[in-house]
Parts: sequence; structure tokens; C-alpha cells
Amino acid sequence: QVQLVESGGGLVQPGGSLRLSCAASEFIFRNYAMSWYRQVPGKERELVATISTTGTSTNYADSVKGRFTISRDNAKNTVYLQMNSLKPEDTAKYYCNAKGVILGKLYAHWGQGTQVTVSS
Repeated sequence: QVQLVESGGGLVQPGGSLRLSCAASEFIFRNYAMSWYRQVPGKERELVATISTTGTSTNYADSVKGRFTISRDNAKNTVYLQMNSLKPEDTAKYYCNAKGVILGKLYAHWGQGTQVTVSS
């Protein structure tokens, strides 16, 4: 069964840093683009960052550019989100997403999420 397990969330003060990890299993990780999304109650899930299968291409939401960095280690089947200069508005549940086209069919998988709270 495909699994994406996020970790690294928690409570941090404004200006602080956190590093989220998402460990993948039961699918060919290197064939999937990986993304981080976030969601606060009552709002739609928001795309935060995406990284290509090889890690050579990344994209970020304007709200996190220059503060967040997405990376991946295909040998460890893990994607990371380094979050620096955190702001209270970054408070959300962060979700890992895997998306890939295999033999012409789109596959997408989600993790259960990890809570990030930025507060003094």
C-alpha cells in the first residue's frame, strides 16, 4: 500500500525554522514529482512548493519564495521542506503529495499531514 508519512511539524516562534520530511514507500518514488501543500480550517488547500522527479526543477508559491526550500533524496525516498523566517500566516497543516504519470495514467497520493504552528 502506498504510504507518504510526514514529520517535523510543531510549534515555532516567528522568525524560526522547521524542516519537514515526507518518507515514501510502496511506489517508485523517483518517477513522481513531489509537492508540499498546506491548509488551514475553512480554506482550500494551497500549493506551497513542487520539485521535479530529478530535483532539478522547483517552483514555489509567491508567499514562501526566498524563505522555503524543497528538496528530495531519491536514494532515501524522501522529500523535504526547509522553512525559514516563519511567520504566523504560515500556520497550517502541511501535506505531502506525490504525482506521476505511469503508462499514461495519472497517479496521485497524499500523506496525512503534519501541523505547523507559528506563534509567540
